[in-house]
Amino acid sequence: MAQPEYYTVAEIARRLRVSKMTIYRMIERGELPGTVRFGGRTCRVHATTFDLWLAEAQQEEVNA
Repeated sequence: MAQPEYYTVAEIARRLRVSKMTIYRMIERGELPGTVRFGGRTCRVHATTFDLWLAEAQQEEVNA
């Protein structure tokens, strides 16, 4: 069985062109689905869940 892939906070921040702190705030507010915490502040976001979330957000922007 294949292991699921996860994005780091830094990878997501680069893709969205925002700071890592912005991503951490989104995670704290529950705005970013698929987040998994490891230990203290280490977070990863499930790649497929993030990609779907981003596609939906982009579609909403087009339809607005």
